[in-house]
Amino acid sequence: MVQLSTSVGLLGGLLGLFLLPPVQMAQTPASMCTPLKTLNDSLSHRRRYMKHNFPINYTIRVHHNEVFRLSNISRMRLQVEGLDELVLQRLWFQVNQGILKKIIRVMPLRHPSRPYTAELERRFRDAEGVFVQAYPAEMFQQELPDTIQETWDHLTEEPDRVPESSWRFASPKSLLDNFCHTMHCLFSECFASTEAQQDYCGVSYSRKGRKKDLQPKS
Repeated sequence: MVQLSTSVGLLGGLLGLFLLPPVQMAQTPASMCTPLKTLNDSLSHRRRYMKHNFPINYTIRVHHNEVFRLSNISRMRLQVEGLDELVLQRLWFQVNQGILKKIIRVMPLRHPSRPYTAELERRFRDAEGVFVQAYPAEMFQQELPDTIQETWDHLTEEPDRVPESSWRFASPKSLLDNFCHTMHCLFSECFASTEAQQDYCGVSYSRKGRKKDLQPKS
């Protein structure tokens, strides 16, 4: 009877472990931190180049999925149980690749912020290259959850096929604010020692100081 009780206890303990909710493990490879910190250095100058060098209330047209805030990350984590951080990181690269291209596209060749933005895009591509090399190729071929796949499909849709209702207007500064904050959330391991342990993924931070940086299409 003692042996039976012990066996039942061990079995119950093992079942309890399996029933626990999945724990999000740190997944950012160490190789990612150097290019991301370099990118972060560039983003620290975004106010000067994305606000002071543009007319007041200047906005560009983007797909509504490109307005990618901390609240979007929180919502996706709630919608998809056990969502892999790698999936969100892949989506982050896809979103901001398009954002940088659109900001550069609206700038004349002699615009004072064009060299800054071109360098920012180069550093972004460097980080993306390290990201792709850090994982086996099959990791990027895995099927995405439906919610993420739908967002991905919208981001890669031909512009002339996007309905008018899906376009939004946002300032370059607000887009790069989102770029920076979501980077610190999704790659937090790389910034833990430099950001005074600020929890960018925390609900309180995503709600703090939220401004009306998005204008609906008129």
